[in-house]
Amino acid sequence: MWLVSVLAGLAAATATELYGLAARAVGVPMEAGNIGASVSGPITTGMFAMGTAVSVFWGTILAVLLARCARHPARTYLWTTIALTTVSMAGPYLAGATATSTKLMLALAHIVAAAIVIPVVTRRLSHAPGRGQ
Repeated sequence: MWLVSVLAGLAAATATELYGLAARAVGVPMEAGNIGASVSGPITTGMFAMGTAVSVFWGTILAVLLARCARHPARTYLWTTIALTTVSMAGPYLAGATATSTKLMLALAHIVAAAIVIPVVTRRLSHAPGRGQ
């Protein structure tokens, strides 16, 4: 489980970082504020990869726990991570002092990472026996 998640996380971190660099290259403003903020700060190189790595770390902990404790670990992981990805979109959309193009670009970065990690980890969890089986 750990290896699959780490490899998926590395792929997702690389993809989101390249996506962020491409967005920067086409002129998307690389400044964002916190939720409700009146000022924004720079989105620096490496922030996409770091944010993805942190999320994948916690997702890996979730996957390991579900593999050990859930009756249907793959299904539970899939629906939980889809819900968490949806909730995570609130951050970009509610970011204060942030251009709309930046908000959309940041939200799409969440989807890019999720689209890489969630299917791979779900597939791995489908081979976990689950609790009580």
